[in-house]
Amino acid sequence: MSGRGKGGKGLGKGGAKRHRKETRGVLKIFLENVIRDAVTYTEHARRKTVTAMDVVYALKRQGRTLYGFGDFNLEFLYIEYEMPILD
Repeated sequence: MSGRGKGGKGLGKGGAKRHRKETRGVLKIFLENVIRDAVTYTEHARRKTVTAMDVVYALKRQGRTLYGFGDFNLEFLYIEYEMPILD
């Protein structure tokens, strides 16, 4: 063995460290952008707590729609109206 870790082509342990550094940098920028937008929504609503919906809207604004965390409400299906009185 030449001491290069698993893989034999030099992509063992050293390669993982290089990828980890790059991944952390990209993830940091992504999270900074999402958090900045979410905090902007929170401040606009004059709240001090960032809600899940703030994060959902921030992700949606960046073109990364997240499903499953919305405040989907079925009340819009129940439309109230008065029946006309037939003579």
